[in-house]
Amino acid sequence: MFYSTRWRLILGILGVCLLVGTVSLLVGVQLLYKAFLNEATHRVRQDLNAARELYNCRSRGIRTALSIAALGTDFRSAIRRQDTSTLINCLRRVAGSVNLDFAGVATADGTTLCRIGPNPIPGQAVQPINPIVGLAMERGDTVSGTLVLSGEYLSGENPALAQRARIELLPTPRAEPVAEREVASGMALSSAVPVFDGDELLAVLYGGFLLSRSHEIVDTVRDTVFQQETYGGRSIGTATIFFRDIRISTNVYTPSGERAIGTRVSREVREYVLEKGKRWTDRAFVVNDWYITAYEPIEDIFGETVGMLYVGVLEAKYADVRRKALSVLIVITVAGMVLAIGLGYILANRIMDPVNQLIRASTQVSQGNLSPDFGSISDGEIGVLQKTFLEMLGSLQERDKRQKAESEDMLLESEKQASLGRLAAGVAHEINNPLTGVLTYTHMLLRRKDLGEEVRSDLQTIAEATERVRKIVKGLLDFSRQTQLDREPTDVNRLVRSAVSLLENEALIKGVDLVFESGEKLPMVTLDRHQLESVLLNIILNAFDATKPGDRITVTTGMTLSTDKSDQKGVEITVTDTGCGIPPEHLDKLFDPFFTTKEVGQGTGLGLAVSYGIVERHGGTIRVHSQIGQGCTFTIRLPLGEQDKSDEDSGRG
Repeated sequence: MFYSTRWRLILGILGVCLLVGTVSLLVGVQLLYKAFLNEATHRVRQDLNAARELYNCRSRGIRTALSIAALGTDFRSAIRRQDTSTLINCLRRVAGSVNLDFAGVATADGTTLCRIGPNPIPGQAVQPINPIVGLAMERGDTVSGTLVLSGEYLSGENPALAQRARIELLPTPRAEPVAEREVASGMALSSAVPVFDGDELLAVLYGGFLLSRSHEIVDTVRDTVFQQETYGGRSIGTATIFFRDIRISTNVYTPSGERAIGTRVSREVREYVLEKGKRWTDRAFVVNDWYITAYEPIEDIFGETVGMLYVGVLEAKYADVRRKALSVLIVITVAGMVLAIGLGYILANRIMDPVNQLIRASTQVSQGNLSPDFGSISDGEIGVLQKTFLEMLGSLQERDKRQKAESEDMLLESEKQASLGRLAAGVAHEINNPLTGVLTYTHMLLRRKDLGEEVRSDLQTIAEATERVRKIVKGLLDFSRQTQLDREPTDVNRLVRSAVSLLENEALIKGVDLVFESGEKLPMVTLDRHQLESVLLNIILNAFDATKPGDRITVTTGMTLSTDKSDQKGVEITVTDTGCGIPPEHLDKLFDPFFTTKEVGQGTGLGLAVSYGIVERHGGTIRVHSQIGQGCTFTIRLPLGEQDKSDEDSGRG
């Protein structure tokens, strides 16, 4: 049943629907997902800008508070008196107002005069210089921004800060493997304000906010930008501050429910942001799930990339939207296929009824009935097919008649040629032996010295007539003899050039221009070189007889396609002259034995017949086209064998 055209048509319609539905499904889901993804990417790009602004706003708040404090009269007066008690109280008020983790006053030589913390007056103890203090002294201006502080410095400022900055590195999927187990340095937002008395630098007021393990900025970003939106019990938006590729401040959580402090960013993000210094906006794996993310590098006060700022939204929300859309589209596609089966069955029946009529008619034709019953002619394309089928039947009848007539003509021609060949062979053999004797004795008599001139003249006439008969006998033998072809791969251009060169002197004597135009890249053809050369010589000599001084004979070679087999390639040789031409009534007799238009004694009428046989035994054809007064063209087509085609293909390769 499923091999019938009806079911193939139904299945074809179903297949088209399935293909279109599947493609539409995949494309639709992909476009929908990309639309959501683009929207999410655009969103996190804007969210990252907001997070950067909050980050910078925190830095500007520290700078503003320290700058205001440095302008205070009591503060400057306490610095001149080196009143550490007043200075410490002032530092504590500033630190409390902007939530600083460390603050202090450094003298002009960089040593710490006083600070907040457990050891507010270091005294003579050796204290590492705060990097931002040194930069502010060097520039003579306020400096603020991101700063990396060593564990040693933090321990001097406040051991609690050093402990807070110490973070153990946790194994993280997709992160770059490292040998490091923990990080001791901390990253901070800090500011330093030089205090001058005229041109004299009195001191530097510095302060900062340690980012390590601080949740202030990242939670502010989450609550402000994402407005505490959740999905599946989790916050849809997250923010993180990285020191290098390590999370030191984040609201991304591990599966155990703890903040993912100490986890690291994925390898591809690390390479793109930290090493190349570019902004990343794409999906990325964050700790244990996929997020639509945005990362950008964080530079310290010296212009070095020391960390990253990140915001991201859960990809799961958009993946669920895609799954729901996919489910809806699948239902629609299945419903469409069911509908397609029903419609396909109805359409198949309507289409196949006239087709079945054609099948029945074809069966009748195969049984010999060329006038089958079609019934009524349908409308549309099927009706055109039925009419075309009727026209084809008429063409078949005409072709059968034509082929039958052509076959009869070919059979008669073959029988005539065979009969003539047998007759010619018999006559030639019967005449040749006595003819040899006549010619031999005639020449012996001509050697005698005692013959009179009249007798000698008669003997000379006998010898010439006998020689002419010998030529006729030789032509008969050549015509009747089906010699075995001695085939070999032959360069057609070289063969034709050789034949033309043999007749160049005769062309000069006659005053005819003999030209050879060779085709390019002709393949080797397997043929009998000597026999085909005799064919060319015969045709060119006939052209000499048909031309006069000043005329032109052109021999050309090239590739051709068979007129009988459209895929049969071959080599074509044409001989064209500008002579007198051949009358139309002679064209059909041109290759018949003994037919000639030359004067008596100038030709036997066997040359073209023999040439026709040679070309035919090569599987080729020889055709002639002529117009009176405009010349004549002989065309020889030689087919390529399988080996010749292989040679041609290899030559092209």
